[in-house]
Amino acid sequence: MIEHIVLFKIKPNTTDEQSSRMLRRLLELREKAPGILEVSAGANFSERSRGFTHGFVVRFKDRAALDAYLPHPEHQAVVQECVRPIAEEVLVVDFEKI
Repeated sequence: MIEHIVLFKIKPNTTDEQSSRMLRRLLELREKAPGILEVSAGANFSERSRGFTHGFVVRFKDRAALDAYLPHPEHQAVVQECVRPIAEEVLVVDFEKI
């Protein structure tokens, strides 16, 4: 099982509507890309976040599913339309659960 963790540092002038839309669209990927077992997303509330404001976690059945997800047209559309316009920085960690 693969965990795909994405942290977003949203630009200061971003509206709540824009960040909510990004999270909503990310969560919708569960139904659009094969191999996704579970997704979760939300706004950060920790003071230890080093400025990262939102998180997104995807659980994939295997590495092949992650590899297919990254270039998937639905994923790329969300990145282009919802993430890039408002994200100042993005941090990604992928690991296989042990």
